Amino acid sequence: MEQKTLLITGFEPFQQGTINPSWEAVALLPETIGPWRLEKLRLPVVFGKAADLAIARAQQLCPQAILTVGQAGDNEGNAFQGQPVVPGGGDGYFATAPVRQMVQAAAAQGIPCKLSYTAGAYVCNDLFYRLLHQYRGTGVLVDFIHVPFLPEQAK
Repeated sequence: MEQKTLLITGFEPFQQGTINPSWEAVALLPETIGPWRLEKLRLPVVFGKAADLAIARAQQLCPQAILTVGQAGDNEGNAFQGQPVVPGGGDGYFATAPVRQMVQAAAAQGIPCKLSYTAGAYVCNDLFYRLLHQYRGTGVLVDFIHVPFLPEQAK
């Protein structure tokens, strides 16, 4: 069986948090799952920087798939709204990974989840959009998963 590479990213804590469930989930994953070798990358919660780092790492690895995991927020207070993520880019892109099958597989394991049509309006969206833009038409699968707050984050 040919080994494939999955770049999987999570975010550092943001605001005054000490943890980010996106990175906690990624960090718990094994190094391999079936034919997939997982390359983990922790990203800053900063517009532009997160996507730049993810794209640079993906260009080094040449993965067959990229999965980004996140929770909303921005450490530097930037909130770009009303302007394109990539000038001249499409109004939006759909995930290229089999998202419906992923939701069904999670539900079959008793994991509550639902399909969403947005990665939000913060760094998660910037990262996801820029990866989809970068890899459109290449065959590289790109997807995004939002994870909920951890109990210790509840207020």
